[in-house]
Amino acid sequence: MSTVAEPVFLPVAEDGDIRQLRSLLSRRERASLISSGSHRAIELPEPVRSLLLQILEAMERGNSVSVVVVSQELSTQQAAEMIGVSRPFFVKLLESGKMPFHRAGSHRRVYLRDLLEFKAVRDRERLASLDRMGEAMEEAGVYDKVLLPEE
Repeated sequence: MSTVAEPVFLPVAEDGDIRQLRSLLSRRERASLISSGSHRAIELPEPVRSLLLQILEAMERGNSVSVVVVSQELSTQQAAEMIGVSRPFFVKLLESGKMPFHRAGSHRRVYLRDLLEFKAVRDRERLASLDRMGEAMEEAGVYDKVLLPEE
C-alpha cells in the first residue's frame, strides 16, 4: 500500500475559493473545522494549519500537490521510479554507499526522506555543473560564434 497520494490539480473554477481559504488560514488566529452534519468545532493543530496553508499557496500558484508520508519505506523499484533511473542502476547506487538502505528480509528498502535528500543533493550538483559548463562556454567565446550549415 502506497502512502503517496496522486497529485491534485486545482480546477480554474475553484481558484477564488482557494484564495479565500488561504486568506483565512494565513491569519495568525486559531482555525477550526466544523462538519456539515455537526455543530461541534474541532480546532486545527498548528502543524496541520501550516501544512494546509502551504498546500493552498502551492495550488494558488498553479502547482499540483501530492502528500507523502516522510517515514515511508520504498522498494528499490519505487525509489528508482521516483528519481527517474532504472532499478539496476539504483541498486548500484545503494551498493556503492551513495545512499543508506536497510534490508527487510532479502529485499533492500530505502526511506523516502533519504531518497529525497539524495535527490536534492544530486539536483544541486547538476545545476552547479551546468553553471560551470555555461561559464566555460562563455569564456571560450562559443556564444559569440554563429555556425552555419555547410552546403
